[in-house]
Amino acid sequence: MTTTNPSTVRLAVDELAPHINRAMNALDTASRQTGLEASLLELVRARASQLNGCAYCVDMHSRDARKGGESEQRLFALPVWRETPFFTGRERAALELTEAGTRLTDGPVSDEVYGRAAAEFTETELAELIWTITVINAWNRLGAIARPWPLE
Repeated sequence: MTTTNPSTVRLAVDELAPHINRAMNALDTASRQTGLEASLLELVRARASQLNGCAYCVDMHSRDARKGGESEQRLFALPVWRETPFFTGRERAALELTEAGTRLTDGPVSDEVYGRAAAEFTETELAELIWTITVINAWNRLGAIARPWPLE
């Protein structure tokens, strides 16, 4: 396995394709205008970023979660959320959907996973959650492939 230097930019995709970057930023802005709890959304973003191996996004969303009042204990336990009592049923459903929607190589999201999320969220909230999962996965792929933003 080749090591990488996350403090250097590999390819500045945002500068090289600014029209797509503007569209992605608009999508990101729209995905943040939801009725969902900001703390839940940061947990979702951080967990997807962990799974996708995007160091920049893990760092950013962990810091954003802390700024929003998230505890270190819950952030440290995020990779093992199933084995801890630290997360609500609603958060667990969101994290389970996030993992299933991020790990699509394991297969499509099952009806059981979707059903558990649907039991915790209204249809509008569920749609907003799915968009959030989709958007963070797109950002993660940019970060993991192009590494366009240096870690500081």
